[in-house]
Amino acid sequence: MALQVLLAVESQGAYANLALRSLLERENAKRLDRAFATELVYGTLRSLNSLDWVLDQFLKKPLVKQTPVVRNVLRLGIYQILYMDRVPDSAACNESANLARRYENPGAVKFVNGVLRNVTRKKGDINFPDPNQDTVKYISLKYSHPQWIVQRWGEMFGLDEATEICKANNNSAPTTVRTNTLKVTKEGLTSQLKAEGLDVTPTILAPEGLMLENVHGLGQLKAFKDGLMQVQDESSMLVGHALAPEPGTKVLDMASAPGGKTTHLAQLMGDKGEIMACDIHAHKLELVKDNCKRLGITIVNTHLGDARDLSDYFANWADYVLLDAPCSGLGVLRRRPDARWRKNEGQIKEIVVLQQELLEEAGKCLKPGGVMVYSTCTITHEENIDLVKGFLASHDNFYLGSLEGYLPQDLGELNKGYVQLLPHQHHIDGFFIARLHKKRD
Repeated sequence: MALQVLLAVESQGAYANLALRSLLERENAKRLDRAFATELVYGTLRSLNSLDWVLDQFLKKPLVKQTPVVRNVLRLGIYQILYMDRVPDSAACNESANLARRYENPGAVKFVNGVLRNVTRKKGDINFPDPNQDTVKYISLKYSHPQWIVQRWGEMFGLDEATEICKANNNSAPTTVRTNTLKVTKEGLTSQLKAEGLDVTPTILAPEGLMLENVHGLGQLKAFKDGLMQVQDESSMLVGHALAPEPGTKVLDMASAPGGKTTHLAQLMGDKGEIMACDIHAHKLELVKDNCKRLGITIVNTHLGDARDLSDYFANWADYVLLDAPCSGLGVLRRRPDARWRKNEGQIKEIVVLQQELLEEAGKCLKPGGVMVYSTCTITHEENIDLVKGFLASHDNFYLGSLEGYLPQDLGELNKGYVQLLPHQHHIDGFFIARLHKKRD
């Protein structure tokens, strides 16, 4: 199964999480098989440049010139040898040879077996670049991130902290859910999930959050089907608390799909008031509607269209605006193991222009005296605090309002009006959250 996913990602541009989920459901894989395949796929993709660096030290013909099957069989095999201690090296070699036998010619079987057994014998002698001569390249290969990302984070945070961010991104992200307090208490949901065989612990920062272990096929749980919970990362839950809309007010969610934050806002409002959930894609708005129906939420209406044109319909309409902006996604790399290899630095400059346009439009839709939250799931300055400061510099009718009383004190200086969450410091997805107020006329 793992090989099929890797081939789909490489040859067809498939997203690993979607391809893996589809295959596991089609194969009706058992729990242990699901867990093993998930670790193998995500781990291999997460470590891609490190694995390729090591393999090229053992090949006469570069890895890039091998067939797709051989290339990815070798990657799967060496990942198990280097990173999965519970898999015996001999088993990794044998299973990789069997995969080559199934998809390639006899010569490929011998080749794969020989390369991996050579790696097994010499894995203690594998060398990475000298960190004293090229620190960025060393971090990139040792901790499996593109060099341009390491370089950028080194300039922003220093190389020591950049290393820690890379390490955190290589840990598996937990499965977290938000209790739907419109239907159940957190304690009640905890009891039900434990009765369904899950290990459950409360999240540290988000009051409604639960972390789940021993879960596969979350959508099949009775608690999910009954609308008692919504899958959502803890940092994403904090966005709703930063906005904190009052019951009975009007809220504009400018980029709402698939509805995690939208439904959280409705929950915080006690399902009283009006939320306009917007998206440019009709099929994504259907996901918002489906989630609202499952969760028992009635105050959400939808608007199909480009968020850059929302003031044509909603000028000075909203008491609260949420702009969870499209971004580079560099704060959630631990959750999307193949994403780090799909991105390039030029994309950031392009997306900043879009973010500026969207924030401008958000300001037009907000009533005087209203509140808006600007959030992203990235950690770059130009998409976050630099962009907000640029907006404030050209809009003297807006100011940053304190987050005191809205977010946990553990997150630092909340009176600044913004927080930058980092995966290695807060042990949640990297997010930026800023709370802006529009002055009354």
